[in-house]
Amino acid sequence: MCMSDTLCVTNRKLCREDFLTLIERIAACRPAGIILREKDLPPQEYQALAAPVMEICGQYGVTCILHSFPAAALSLHADAIHLPMPLLMGLSREQKAQFRILGASCHSIDDALQAQALGCTYITAGHVFETDCKKGLPGRGLTFLSDVCAAVDIPVYAIGGINADNVAAVRGAGAGGICLMSSLMAAGDVTGLMKAMVG
Repeated sequence: MCMSDTLCVTNRKLCREDFLTLIERIAACRPAGIILREKDLPPQEYQALAAPVMEICGQYGVTCILHSFPAAALSLHADAIHLPMPLLMGLSREQKAQFRILGASCHSIDDALQAQALGCTYITAGHVFETDCKKGLPGRGLTFLSDVCAAVDIPVYAIGGINADNVAAVRGAGAGGICLMSSLMAAGDVTGLMKAMVG
């Protein structure tokens, strides 16, 4: 068991094994949460995938954070959701009140301040370093991360190119936690990767 400050972000297209099997191996490591970020799916397919993922997370006591589909999340009685800023801005006060955990993807200090004002309980900030899923785009860097962390009073989870070599610097910049996606989805040794990230 490796309780951590790590949010695990999914991308089934990078997965080298059965997706739900991987989800169970990740959940067994007791991360801070699993964000089901399969936003390319049609809403009904996303909801169909979310149901067993939520069940697996529940078995391990791990928070399952749905992504991009508020209607599906409400239908499944999910208590946690993560949204891009445009979708967050379109959520009504009544809808937001249904969620215990509300996160948003932020790419600037203005995004972060707006997300906090809109009721987010945490945000992700990135991408911090160059990463395979953002090929050719330079990372925004540790100064960006530090500035975002200083601007808001809610936890900031750093995302983008984070690994065992730079994770200490990320936490040193003030991040409340980290996100793993590409490296995790393709990892042969999920437990080893997660342990390497524990501060």
